[in-house]
Amino acid sequence: MPLRNPAELPENLPSGQRLLGLDVGRKTIGLALSDITLTIASPLETIKRTRFGDDAERLGRLIEEFAVGALVIGLPINMDGSEGRRCQSVRAFAANLMARIDIDICFWDERLSTRAAERMLIDADLSRQRRGELVDKTAAAYILQGALDFMAKGAAGSEPPPRPAAGSDGGKT
Repeated sequence: MPLRNPAELPENLPSGQRLLGLDVGRKTIGLALSDITLTIASPLETIKRTRFGDDAERLGRLIEEFAVGALVIGLPINMDGSEGRRCQSVRAFAANLMARIDIDICFWDERLSTRAAERMLIDADLSRQRRGELVDKTAAAYILQGALDFMAKGAAGSEPPPRPAAGSDGGKT
């Protein structure tokens, strides 16, 4: 299935299906799940990364279990708006995942999501150890909630996060 603009997801999502948000890191993948009304994002779990095949298999099981119709993947854009190595890595992860799982994917600018998640967890007065356990899936929920809020506004007057450049390989790095 294709890479999509976040504004296109609701119209292409079968009724009753959810979105799964991913915060893809080097060691972990934070996951968050939307409700079926595409209103609220909730932290789901954190996958400790191993081999890509194992990670993709775990994601595939969760997609089936929770009736997920599309993925919102956080894109770690630099503060100046440029894309660095981490963006390339996330785009490659998404391309490899699309080769294994037939599902729509969109990218969402994840700048400062981990900091925002950490701040929320600090404000909740959680221990450093507990924050470490929750930060990735909380960041995924922050990313997914941003996309849900954008979609709820009907994308009126707003620009979505960057899409693959014209002439690129569609984000398949």
